[in-house]
Amino acid sequence: MNLKERVLRKESLSRYITKDNRFVKTLGAGDLIALGVGAVIGAGIFILPGTVAAMHTGPSIVLSFILAAIVCSTAALCYAEFSAALPIAGSAYSFGTVVFGEIVGWFLGWALILEYMLAVAAVSTGWSAYFKSFLLGFGIQIPKALSGNFDPANGTYINLAAVLIILLISFMLSKGVKSSIRINNIIVLVKIAIIVIFLIVGAFYIKPANWQPFMPFGVNGIFVGASSVFFAYLGFDVVSASAAEVKNPRKNMPLGILGTLVICTILYILVSIVLTGMISYTKLNVADPVAFALQAVNQNWVAGIISIGALAGMFTMMVTMIYSSSRLIYSIGRDGLLPDFLGRINSKSHTPNNSMLVVTIIIATLGGLVSLNQLANLVNIGTLIAFTFVSFGILPLRKRTDISHDGFKVPFYPILPIISGVLCIIMMTRLSAETWVASILWFIIGMVLYFTYGIKHSKLESEK
Repeated sequence: MNLKERVLRKESLSRYITKDNRFVKTLGAGDLIALGVGAVIGAGIFILPGTVAAMHTGPSIVLSFILAAIVCSTAALCYAEFSAALPIAGSAYSFGTVVFGEIVGWFLGWALILEYMLAVAAVSTGWSAYFKSFLLGFGIQIPKALSGNFDPANGTYINLAAVLIILLISFMLSKGVKSSIRINNIIVLVKIAIIVIFLIVGAFYIKPANWQPFMPFGVNGIFVGASSVFFAYLGFDVVSASAAEVKNPRKNMPLGILGTLVICTILYILVSIVLTGMISYTKLNVADPVAFALQAVNQNWVAGIISIGALAGMFTMMVTMIYSSSRLIYSIGRDGLLPDFLGRINSKSHTPNNSMLVVTIIIATLGGLVSLNQLANLVNIGTLIAFTFVSFGILPLRKRTDISHDGFKVPFYPILPIISGVLCIIMMTRLSAETWVASILWFIIGMVLYFTYGIKHSKLESEK
């Protein structure tokens, strides 16, 4: 077998299913939607509708969210088909290994490692900032040395709150999926309830005159706004990482992925309508537009509740991403491309505790010590690369006779998967040059690791 044949060798779906049977199937469609909404709706719902409206769209931000949702839904449909046909852990990593071959799977897994871990580390620092201001309201101040990333010149050494919230979530997840998901579901409901409180209170202060002019920046502004808010929807793909732990995945995986997108789109649109109706879009280019609008109509008590909603939003996002990260690292360890101990599942809790421990150490180190402002954009490129391969992957997936196609299928095949892949590539071209340079360096490191370690220890190689 030459090198090209070796690296493009495909994994057996039956081996994956046999290995992943060690997981307990406890998740239903409602749990999956809560996971998805937990990942997609974070603090951004209280920020993006205001800042993008002020800078690019005006009240027509609503159309930008609808347009971005349509673009995102094409990829969501492709994920739904893959998750129904391949009910295995590892999301795009495992899909790529089965459909395209080992090196493509590794490439996607390496992209997702970047996405998941950086996303959680970045959000943990945001959560810490909100938590710090929340404590200040009670007169409690975190010592400066423990309140920021490692920066001795400015007197900060570690972001303690960021580290502690990561450790707490990881501990919770290591005790078992069922109880962790129950807690996540409750906090997601709290988060949605807080958004609904804003919508109800804000609706009484809507002045239709604030919606005029509806398109102050023209049609081009709507498209610019759509590209800005597109990234607000990223996160629904993490639902597919849980496929091995889902009851009746052929039915529930598509419901979880598509249900997430529908609910999140409705919430973003409603917040945009109320916010731009309460106050002129020209005043919304502030760090906290929702709280600002509430204070402007003398509803400070609701503004206080919004900060709790932001904390809840970021908490559930971290739960979903840490959960997905551990399943991804488990899947790569299961295949031998990373050390074998990462692919083991705890017989008591039925969770991959070794991979959870490694994920926790890496994320807590990043969140506690590193400034992540410049690295956050790398999350987007990792996601879009996975979206692109999953979209185009529907074409070879349909041709596989060894895979059941009884579950959900993408409509308008093969046109829609091709459109989805092309749209993802277009979105990647909108990312900065710095993001591309950093990601290329990341993938060079990944390829070195694959050819020096992964290919030699791969379970595919041992099974030839």
